Amino acid sequence: MSNENRFSYFTPERDNEYLRRTIRLAEQAVEHGNTPFGAILVDPEGNILLEQENIEVTQKDCTGHAETSLMRRASHQYDKAFLSTCSLYSSVEPCAMCSGAIYWGGVGRLVYGISEERLLQITGDDEQNPTLDLPCRKVFGSGQKNMVIVGPVDAMKDEIEELHLQYW
Repeated sequence: MSNENRFSYFTPERDNEYLRRTIRLAEQAVEHGNTPFGAILVDPEGNILLEQENIEVTQKDCTGHAETSLMRRASHQYDKAFLSTCSLYSSVEPCAMCSGAIYWGGVGRLVYGISEERLLQITGDDEQNPTLDLPCRKVFGSGQKNMVIVGPVDAMKDEIEELHLQYW
């Protein structure tokens, strides 16, 4: 079965619903004193398995990005065979570190809202977000796994950008 067929449950409308949840998590992250990022893990039937907001600031953990934290938890709870059937949703394109965590964790599909390039345009030289110019497709493309990547999702662009424009 091709990668695309493995994820036939997921439609653009469903992807938008899950991305909206990551935006709510990003808003919660800000309320809790962190930067505005959120991620969720969804199984092949569409059940949200894990949710994670960014915890980098409050936990004083440079690896506390939403996606890396989520993958740390997921790898303790699920095996790679199962994770290969799951989709990870992120409000913003995962950075190089988070992309590595997603890759090594074995997630089969990634959906993200806005690109890291767009985030850099919004954040500028803010020391809290020293963005690397290393798109997730390049990170994943350097490996041996055939992942499905959806993003940036234009339908969610305005809502995600507004959150970041207000924060940064």
